[in-house]
Amino acid sequence: MRVLVVEDFEVLARSIGTGLRREGMAVDVVLDGTDALDRLSVTRYDVVILDRDLPGVHGDEICRRLAHERRETRVLMLTASGTIQDRVDGLGLGADDYLPKPFAFAELVARVRALARRAAPPLPPTLACGDITLDPARRVAFRAGRRLELSPREFAVLECLLAVPGLVISAEELLERAWDEAADPFTSAVKHTVHRLRAKLGDPPVIETVREGGYRLGSP
Repeated sequence: MRVLVVEDFEVLARSIGTGLRREGMAVDVVLDGTDALDRLSVTRYDVVILDRDLPGVHGDEICRRLAHERRETRVLMLTASGTIQDRVDGLGLGADDYLPKPFAFAELVARVRALARRAAPPLPPTLACGDITLDPARRVAFRAGRRLELSPREFAVLECLLAVPGLVISAEELLERAWDEAADPFTSAVKHTVHRLRAKLGDPPVIETVREGGYRLGSP
């Protein structure tokens, strides 16, 4: 899941970003509306957590543009304006959800996950290929009944592969979906993560490296 946090209070923005990364999400953080539009022009996000009162370009204008462009990106407005009318106005601009400050972080995570499910093509509650199963909601994965102890990156890569079993996913696409802006596009992080994932999945091997630079998950 790729998330953009747009919040001008830096301490809160960084805190949200850190917390969501611990939940296994790839998160980019910006502090004003101009930077947000720049990121949105080059990266496809599943969810944008958007403050309304932003410097540069106002959050309302960002929301209007996303709605006008009919993007699949979902918008969660996060603002101190918590009256009913404020919520109605925010939803009327095209926001998909609205969470007033202060908020419980667990609720924020639940709302982001719910919005991401709406942004992505429908998937079954449990992803499976052969004897491998993965539950995105519970954040657990198994092989032949054995629970896999995966890092957030390993879990994200396995989830991407299980979503399209038998199809090739490029290293670039995995980098975009499972890492954030801090990832070097020339890094070997994907290769090393897949190597560790293979080791944890055990034998027989199920992740195939495709000559053109991608990976494919098949039944053992």
